[in-house]
Amino acid sequence: MEKRVVLKEKKAGLTISDVILVGVLLATGAVLKFFVGSMFNAGMKPNFIIAMYCLAILIIKPKLSEAIIIGIIAGAICQVFPGTPYINLLSEPLGAFVMAVLISLPLKFKAYSLLKPVLGTFLSTLASGLSYLGVLYIAFYAGADVEAIPFIMFTIMILLTALVNAVIVQILYIPVKLALGRGKDD
Repeated sequence: MEKRVVLKEKKAGLTISDVILVGVLLATGAVLKFFVGSMFNAGMKPNFIIAMYCLAILIIKPKLSEAIIIGIIAGAICQVFPGTPYINLLSEPLGAFVMAVLISLPLKFKAYSLLKPVLGTFLSTLASGLSYLGVLYIAFYAGADVEAIPFIMFTIMILLTALVNAVIVQILYIPVKLALGRGKDD
């Protein structure tokens, strides 16, 4: 009797269902940013688009280049909302890059597997938010016409957004993954 060998083909890119999922999640993040973000008037608003691209990256596990493209798309969506123009086109790809790197780490212990959504999203939101803040302050000190809001206020908003995003993604990850038929948690 011959042994059967099962070969798993490496995926060539995102499937159409992956692209649709990313689109739906980014649209959800945009709606949250618009409605929940309108409650804040501190110069910087929570960005739920970050939570949604982190969730998308966790579920579809894209290549690094694909994750960066997801970040660029998220940054482009952020341009629809009032705020500082173009900075999200730099900060969101960085956040998506961080998320993709963190989920690709070959750590195989239970605690990491369970906490990957919360840790990855928290750190990705920090990367995005702090890079946004850094570019904003560079632009301010370079003489651009941007408002200089106190650093501590921005930092608190970034930390709170990171915390909220991390909780959202941790809560949604397994139910969304199972609803999409992507199997149990890895």
